[in-house]
Amino acid sequence: VQLVESGGGMVQPGGSLRLSCAARGFIFSSYAMSWVRQAPGKGPEWVSTIDTGGGSAFYAGSVKGRFSISRDNANNTLYLQMNSLSTEDTALYYCARTTTTAYDYWGQGTQVTVSS
Repeated sequence: VQLVESGGGMVQPGGSLRLSCAARGFIFSSYAMSWVRQAPGKGPEWVSTIDTGGGSAFYAGSVKGRFSISRDNANNTLYLQMNSLSTEDTALYYCARTTTTAYDYWGQGTQVTVSS
C-alpha cells in the first residue's frame, strides 16, 4: 500500500489549495478514505472522510462549508479542495485509508501553511 500526497504549499489567509493523494497497491474503490491533519505541537485531527463510491462525505465542524473531499476511483486519487483558508488550517495534511476501526495506512503528508 502506498499513499502519496501532493499540492500543499504556502497561501495567504482567504486563499485556496487543492490537495491530492495518489493511491497504489490496493483496490482503491473498496475503501473509504480520509484526510487527517496535524498542526505544530498538537495531536492529529480528523478533517474529512468519503465513502467508497464518493456519494457520502463527512467533515469536521472546523472545516465544514470550506473544504470539499472527492475521489476519482478510475485514477485511484483522493482530493481535498480547501477554500477560505485561515492560519488555523496550517498543518501537515495526511490522507489515510479508512476501515471501520482504524486509519490503517497513511501517506507521508503534505504541508499547508497559511500566512500573510
